[in-house]
Amino acid sequence: MRKYEIMATGKFRIKTTNDWNTIFYRFKHSNQFDIECSTGIQIPNKRWSDSKQEVLSTNDVNYTDINSRLKGLDSSIRKEYENSKLKSETINTSWLKEKINIYFNRETKNVDVDAIIFLSNYIVAFIEEAKTKKTRNNTLIKHRTIQHYTTTLNKILAFETHTRSKLKLVDLSLNFHTKFIEFLETEQKLNPNTIGGYVDDLKLFCNNADKKGIAISKEFKLSEFYTPSNKTKDIYLNEKEINQIYNAVFEQDYLDNARDWFIIGLRTGFRVSDFLKLTPKNLIDGFIEKQTLKTDFPVIIPIHDQVKAILEKRNGDFPRKISDQKFNDYIKIICKEIELNEMVDGAKIAPIKLKENGKEVIHRKKFDKFPKHELVTSHICRRSFATNLYGKIDTLTIMKITGHKTESQFLAYIKITPREYAEKLKTYWKNAQIA
Repeated sequence: MRKYEIMATGKFRIKTTNDWNTIFYRFKHSNQFDIECSTGIQIPNKRWSDSKQEVLSTNDVNYTDINSRLKGLDSSIRKEYENSKLKSETINTSWLKEKINIYFNRETKNVDVDAIIFLSNYIVAFIEEAKTKKTRNNTLIKHRTIQHYTTTLNKILAFETHTRSKLKLVDLSLNFHTKFIEFLETEQKLNPNTIGGYVDDLKLFCNNADKKGIAISKEFKLSEFYTPSNKTKDIYLNEKEINQIYNAVFEQDYLDNARDWFIIGLRTGFRVSDFLKLTPKNLIDGFIEKQTLKTDFPVIIPIHDQVKAILEKRNGDFPRKISDQKFNDYIKIICKEIELNEMVDGAKIAPIKLKENGKEVIHRKKFDKFPKHELVTSHICRRSFATNLYGKIDTLTIMKITGHKTESQFLAYIKITPREYAEKLKTYWKNAQIA
């Protein structure tokens, strides 16, 4: 006689007769185990059919949705049980509770389990791992990179609060991509480039999870799972404007001091975090040498005549130290004083009405036409340096100073307008005719 294997069985039931009663799920297999856990779902009294294993018609709950979810849970538990045989898992009450929580998108409180199922939990684990992870160059990941990962995590948590749903890694579909971008645009009022940074992080997290063999939606690999961007309208200062700044006379000492730092930034191409920290120790045999903070890359640049004059004016020393914030504030005043009032396209931080973390007003970038002096920030130094030298010396030399790794990145960074390119060609033809 053929022997049939006894299958594990699952059954839902109500234990009480209160006004509202919790549905429990009992899962057993002959004498191997008999376990039971709450599903966390409650229904009104006398609306449960034990024979039909379903919630009866009622206006108090969405009974059709509950019935559908219960059938799905039973199917899921059976599937998980079959999978457990391959993993030699212990089937007990904790196992069942964990599987029920996973099915209903609830955290299991098991850190390792939650980290391979839920997106936000995975990102938390990713960030912790990144804090001690080495790059290909055997250096630790930059603190600002970790900070950006954390900001992306916060945006995901805000999205989950907005949608009232906890995301699983398998939920990262094109539909999620569309809704997440829409949320960041309409609710968070973020610009495409900022959103693109968060999407890029998500792709990084997804790739990492995929390589580890963690179950995840593969739709993040599709071209439709794109990174939003818009062409930035950053400005730069041309040689005429820089010379105006250099030759301007400021009676206020704080502006004179800031102007000197401004010229040093414009003539070295360093980031503000680097040039504001220059000291006489960085002056070596007619060059300025600096180990840059962002790239840990040593940069050596000859001293420009204007920088040399500033150093001589200050008896061989650099200007008085000021903070990045004060520098940004003062250079706007300087550019206003020399009347850089041309209306140009750009973006600047402006207050907007938006509720975030209980606050009514926050700040976001606003794109519009502004007087040029209002758009001046510390980063204009490095961009002006690169833009003004482009076409005068070889591109590789400029890239070695600015730290751009590819020419395509560099060309996207510099801000020469179409008219300026045309003027360069005009000058070239004129000089060629004279020759």
